[in-house]
Amino acid sequence: MFDLTLDGPVARLRLDRPEARNAVPAAAWARLAEACAKVAESGSRALVVAGTRESFCAGADLADFRDLMADPDRASAFRLAMRRGLDALQDLPIATIAAVEGPCFGAGVALALACDLRVAGEGARFAITPAKFGISYPQADVARLVALVGPGQASRLLLAAGSVDSAEAARIGLVEIASDDVGAAVAALAEAICANSRDSVAVLKRAVRLAASGVESDEEQDRSFDALFGSDGLRDRLTALRPPR
Repeated sequence: MFDLTLDGPVARLRLDRPEARNAVPAAAWARLAEACAKVAESGSRALVVAGTRESFCAGADLADFRDLMADPDRASAFRLAMRRGLDALQDLPIATIAAVEGPCFGAGVALALACDLRVAGEGARFAITPAKFGISYPQADVARLVALVGPGQASRLLLAAGSVDSAEAARIGLVEIASDDVGAAVAALAEAICANSRDSVAVLKRAVRLAASGVESDEEQDRSFDALFGSDGLRDRLTALRPPR
């Protein structure tokens, strides 16, 4: 379901279940967490999460729903497994990019929301449809959604449960880049990120996440700010900028 490739500075995590439009079965969320742990241990400087041209992710696998309906404990276990997988993705210290082509529904949107950046192709469509099934959406995912698009657009997506195309998703802030060439746009973005300091990216990523949750001041961020001025990275980069004599 989640195929991880670690080759060079950009790691790639591909959803590969085309027979189900990349719907995620309940058991696969643990594998997402495992894949993220491997990425964290690697020397990767960025991670691209992608599906196929036909579908990014159709959401959670509806085939699991009857079991979840029959046993509240299974429903809780499903929610927690999904949370652990998405939190592992969100908490990676490197930049993460969702490359969205085709439908991105339900839990697929949650997967994209857990990334730092989202690039959508012309054929991408986004919908969050738990209300159509009589269920809800995990609160952490609602919080990420509201942080991106605001409460009004989040209400539109969740309560009306309609779909939006890539252009509309970009207009409301659900994606950062809408492109007719997702591969090229993602490659350019990843290349720009990888050219920067890995330590700086990690600290800035955490800063953005804190700010999005309303945190204006943080002692750990202050310590990181101070420490980076004494780093070898700054010294090396300043040296590289000096013109030869």
